[in-house]
Amino acid sequence: MQRFAITALLSAVCFFNCFGQAAKHVVIISIDGFRPEFYKDPSWATPNLKKLAASGVYADGVRGVFPSVTYPSHTTIITGAMPAKHGIYYNSPFEPEGQTGRWYWEENLIKTETLWDAVHEAGLKSASVAWPVSAGAPIDYNIPEVWSLDKKVDRLAPIRQQATPAGLFEEIELNATGKLTPDDLNSDYMSTDENGSRMAAYLIKKHKPNLLTLHLYCVDHAAHGEGRYGEHVSAAVATADRAIGNILEAIEKAGIKDSTAIIITGDHGFVDIHTSMAPNVWLSGRGLAGTDGADWKAKFHTSGAAAFLMLKNKGDKRTLSEVRATLESLPESQKKLFRVVERAELDKIGADPAAVLALAPVKGVAMSSAVDGEPLRPAKGGTHGFFPDFDEIQTGFIGAGAGFSKGVVLPVMGLEDIAPVVAELLGLPFKAPDGVLYPGLLTKEAKSAL
Repeated sequence: MQRFAITALLSAVCFFNCFGQAAKHVVIISIDGFRPEFYKDPSWATPNLKKLAASGVYADGVRGVFPSVTYPSHTTIITGAMPAKHGIYYNSPFEPEGQTGRWYWEENLIKTETLWDAVHEAGLKSASVAWPVSAGAPIDYNIPEVWSLDKKVDRLAPIRQQATPAGLFEEIELNATGKLTPDDLNSDYMSTDENGSRMAAYLIKKHKPNLLTLHLYCVDHAAHGEGRYGEHVSAAVATADRAIGNILEAIEKAGIKDSTAIIITGDHGFVDIHTSMAPNVWLSGRGLAGTDGADWKAKFHTSGAAAFLMLKNKGDKRTLSEVRATLESLPESQKKLFRVVERAELDKIGADPAAVLALAPVKGVAMSSAVDGEPLRPAKGGTHGFFPDFDEIQTGFIGAGAGFSKGVVLPVMGLEDIAPVVAELLGLPFKAPDGVLYPGLLTKEAKSAL
């Protein structure tokens, strides 16, 4: 990826800032599928979340990106940029010759500066556990989220190989988690988030990184299977809260409690679904989607609940007209289940610049990548990826500890507004392309020190 040179003058400014920085350490914990009700509604078993919210600042809701899925969302958190700028448009890139199952794993695919870059350039230390799009990042102690396309390969093998420095994974097994098996980092099991938090806790106690990023993902898995309020969702939320407790204890044991800022956030909310819609079935009926990777003219790349139209030749106005005519000719009973998001609106929300248009379904409907069969099929469980313009798809934000104000509640903020907070807390010469630092989030003393 493009790297950003930091001049000697800026490095000097950062050096002197660091003596008066608001926090010497910032811990960002992302709960995949995090919803504001987890800390606002007393019925959820989340004592740590509620304590942090009461002692610091929080948002009633955080507006995400489009599509509201994990990888572009986490990259927005770590860059302060929308997907159109940072380049991680979906979980999986659109592959014209057919989807291979690849995801955006490697950090060098990010087109803008990350907080990890800024920390590294400032001569500070960073650590990360299971953060999306972190493989190969300039992180001092990194356990990336990555796996093999070969299903015969042990799920842990790529993580062991790409952990940095070499031997870090084995060191953590020896000192923090015990010997791990693939099921110990499998989102089917709640112990996964427990193990992730033990890894992060070990890194905090041993290395005291200035920035630590941790991704907890069992809540997302449970909500996909059961919807917003399933039995396993409640258990996963409670487990995530306990994992946060492990981090809080590690911060205290490391002797850095008074100098540490803690941010709890997520990537998206969740919506219960009842129907699956396959827009490529409509295109196949017109001979546009093709039967293999070579003879297509137009395809919808599905990502979560949404679908993004790709043209083999982007300037192919004739094919685009055929697609529009196909959508317009649908029965009203199907047309009412989605809206067309035009390019101007995609530009405004910072979505993939290669998409000609997108389909945003109504709540309860999710897009499918199927190319044959019935276009509408029954579905169950929950999903995300929706256009982020309604409450259920919003995620949350809590900021507490060193540098944060107390008792401030934001009605709404954006995922891109988190990186500026971190940069300000650590005194980094980092400019978020799209984010803004809201007045009042940090104490007056913290802001004057910076």
